[in-house]
Amino acid sequence: MPIAVDIDIDVMLARRKMSVGELADRVGITPANLAVLKNGRAKAVRFATLAALCEVLKCQPGDLLRWEAEDAAGG
Repeated sequence: MPIAVDIDIDVMLARRKMSVGELADRVGITPANLAVLKNGRAKAVRFATLAALCEVLKCQPGDLLRWEAEDAAGG
């Protein structure tokens, strides 16, 4: 998939002295869904969730997402 969630949540949370559970509560998603995002297994993310993550973490969408070129063989 050319767009990947690139969240180093552990670093972001450490800087903000916030737990994963607190982030999930403040964003309005379950800790399990946050783990899916954190581990790069998400196939999609709602704009509302992305906006909430940016608001809580005080960051930009580009801090959370990255574009990856698809290789010719697998893409």
